[in-house]
Parts: sequence; C-alpha cells; structure tokens
Amino acid sequence: MTPQTVTLSNGAEMPLVGFGTWQLRGQEAYDATRYALEIGYRHLDTATMYRNEAEVGQALRDSGVPREEVFVTTKLPPERAGREQETIAASLKALGIHSVDLWLIHWPPGGGQSVRIWREFIAARDAGQTRAIGVSNYSTAQIDELTGATGETPTVNQIPWSPFGHSERTLAESRERGVVLEGYSPLKGSDLRNPVLREIAERHGVTVPQVILRWHLEHRVVVIPKSAHKERIETNLDVYSFELDADEVSRIDALAG
Repeated sequence: MTPQTVTLSNGAEMPLVGFGTWQLRGQEAYDATRYALEIGYRHLDTATMYRNEAEVGQALRDSGVPREEVFVTTKLPPERAGREQETIAASLKALGIHSVDLWLIHWPPGGGQSVRIWREFIAARDAGQTRAIGVSNYSTAQIDELTGATGETPTVNQIPWSPFGHSERTLAESRERGVVLEGYSPLKGSDLRNPVLREIAERHGVTVPQVILRWHLEHRVVVIPKSAHKERIETNLDVYSFELDADEVSRIDALAG
C-alpha cells in the first residue's frame, strides 16, 4: 500500500496519515513507532518536548525502511527561542539522521520573537538541516506576520482538528496561502458516540475513528493519530479501503455547528 500524500509548497510529498508520538516515552515509544513502520506508516511526528526523538530514531533505523521513504517531523518548543541551532542539532543527533523533512515552531513564542525564530528556521532549511519549515498552533494572522517580514510562508500549520472543530474559513485561508493544514488530536477532540458518525461508520463497516480519519483525507488535511496499541495503530492506517461521499462529508462538516 502506497500512502496518499499532499504536496508541500517546496515540492516535498507529505503522507496524509502520519504516526503521532505525543505522550509515548521510552520502550513504549520505540515499540509503537517500530510497529507503525512495520505495517506501512511512512510519516513520523515527534518533537523536542516529547522527549522521545532517540526512541523514534532508533525505531526508524531498526525498521529497515529506507530513510528516504519516511517523512520525519520534529518541533522547536518556544522556550528554546534563541537556541534554535543548538536545538535542531540535538534533534538530528537524537534521531540519528542528517536532516528532518519538516521542522515546526511548536507554539507561537511570547515577546514578539516569532519572526526572529522564523529567520533561524529559514537558515536551518538553507543549511540542509530540514527540507521544509512550518508552524504549529498558529493563527492566520500570525502566519501572515511571518510571511510579511521574511517573504517566506510556512509550508504547514499543525493545529487541533476534528469534525467538531472544523472551520471552512481556516481551511480556505490556509489554502489561499499555500499552507498545508495538519490536524492533531482528531479523536480526542471528537464525540465518538455521535449518531451521525456512528451511522456512517456502520454503513461502511468501519469504526467511528476510521470515519473521522477518512474525513480528514477527503479534505486533504494531514492527520497524525497516536496510539500505543497495535490494533489501533493498524485500524488508524486502514482508511484507504473506503471513501466518504460528498453528502457524508457535508454531514460530518456540519457537526462543528
């Protein structure tokens, strides 16, 4: 199975379904990541603050999957402002790779430091430490500030996203700017007992979480579900065997009220 991808503004192909590693630590992080790669995930999402880059990197090396086949994301915590070069160097060392595919500013920093950090991100990209650069938890106005100051727009904005937090406006604003939207906490932010979701899941013979993840794909929104359980890691990736029709997508969109 070849994962579906979305093309970033720099031409890189980013798999629409990734494996999230937030809250996974130590052996659990290694085992879950190794299994995810074994069954076909080709997109790993970690961060400095997750404290699991070493385990994620070890799982990648031990998996036998060629490095160039896996899209790797990590993130800079805002409290590391002023230590960008030190942080990306530490991330690369922990991961055991020469460059990441995407480096994100994890949260907008305080004190008006966003543009200064963004300039350091541009430098890291130009130095080959990361193929693409982006942000996380940014508003459209905050993205526009970066673009206005540097002429460089983030390739990705990773934000909380689910049927219940869906925003046509946010999606449209991102598309207008060439920014790929990446959603996190897709299941945590959803009511898994919702009757609309349950009815659609039953119609397709799948689970409600699978419907939610497939809904992201229908909108071309990248999604990074996280689990330490093998069965859930499997079902979270098994979203290519069915599609939602336009009416089903509209009904799910409407859950945001």
